[in-house]
Amino acid sequence: MTSAPTGSHSRSPLLVIFVTVFIDLVGFGIILPLSPYLARAFQATPAQIGLLMAVYSLCQFLFSPFWGSLSDRIGRRPVILISLVGGGLSYLLFAFADALWVLFVARGLAGIFGGNISTAHAYIADVTTAENRSKGMGLLGAAFGLGFIFGPLLGGLLAWVGAELGEAPPLGASFPALGAAMICLSNAFLAFFVLKESLPVEARGHHQSHLQSRRRRFVHIAEQMRRPLVGSLIWVFFLSGLAMAQMEAMLFTFMDDRFGWGMRQSSYGFAYVGVLMVITQGVLIRKWMPKFGEPKLLSIGLLLFALSLMGIAVSSSIVTMAIVMTILALGNGLMRPPNLGMISLLTPPSEQGLALGVTNSLASLGRIIGPMLGGWLYQTVGHGTPFWFAGGLALVAFGLVIACYGRLPASGQQRGQPRDPRVETT
Repeated sequence: MTSAPTGSHSRSPLLVIFVTVFIDLVGFGIILPLSPYLARAFQATPAQIGLLMAVYSLCQFLFSPFWGSLSDRIGRRPVILISLVGGGLSYLLFAFADALWVLFVARGLAGIFGGNISTAHAYIADVTTAENRSKGMGLLGAAFGLGFIFGPLLGGLLAWVGAELGEAPPLGASFPALGAAMICLSNAFLAFFVLKESLPVEARGHHQSHLQSRRRRFVHIAEQMRRPLVGSLIWVFFLSGLAMAQMEAMLFTFMDDRFGWGMRQSSYGFAYVGVLMVITQGVLIRKWMPKFGEPKLLSIGLLLFALSLMGIAVSSSIVTMAIVMTILALGNGLMRPPNLGMISLLTPPSEQGLALGVTNSLASLGRIIGPMLGGWLYQTVGHGTPFWFAGGLALVAFGLVIACYGRLPASGQQRGQPRDPRVETT
């Protein structure tokens, strides 16, 4: 693997990409809890709300491999900048929407330009050594957590301000989306000046036309899924993403039906989960990775995640839910960085963007299927069924990890032994 410089020179690009992703996810954190409530303002049914969540993920699924492959050819920086500008414009359209179909168009555009996260993962891979790869992924995970702290809290504040200013879009309930657009576009302006390119010209892949890239999209997915170990880890990421999507799609409805929670209370709960994600991925991962290594942390995270999903279904009080969501945040925080880190460790430098783009696109596929499946189970079988089913999917992912456990790289574990030869030869 190509080694990144160590010391102060390696911290600077990590800090810049961390800030860039964090600011972007503040905007996303505003939009995510806002979407179902704003859709209900246009008399959307629960099924339509699920479809609104799915259309974003569908477009992200279709375009994420393209952005990842493009970043392997032209560099990470231009792709991240394009994604930030496109995301900001989609939030702007969301803010000015005066009909449900406009919300669908806006979320579709947001999904099309949603390739910045997979490209940011590739950026981390470019500037970290094999031993620090999963730690770097954990730092990016901490940016997610911080975005999910400040985004919902800021969204609640902007909703209050918007209600004071007026009712018609972009004021009233739409005002938080306007704030998200301004944040995202300001982030693009800032990144233009401070974000440096991480991929040297000599490490870039061969150029393909846009049409060729589109035609090979599913070929790339099939190729990555057939790779030993990498394919299994991508399946794990897909199954855990599918489980998470089912939970997210129905959680607000579940909290409303069972405990009478509204938007403001749910936003506070979202922020609490974000705090735990920051602690787990920004602190605990960095301390536990040298001690336990990637395979063990991924296994523990998946098991905790599965148990917590099932715990949601049987929760009968806010106190129980708080305990369950604490376990869920810990499990989710432990499983994502090692999963992505091992995929990166087993992938050649010139294919980092492609492999991580495929991984994130399949996670998007899970977020397409998950909301629709979760909504159907919730309405036709029972309110707790989506969470039981999601927990079962997480257990399947846990089984996949156990099946190939002995062959997985643990480069983040410091044991005083030579580096894993599989990492050296990729």
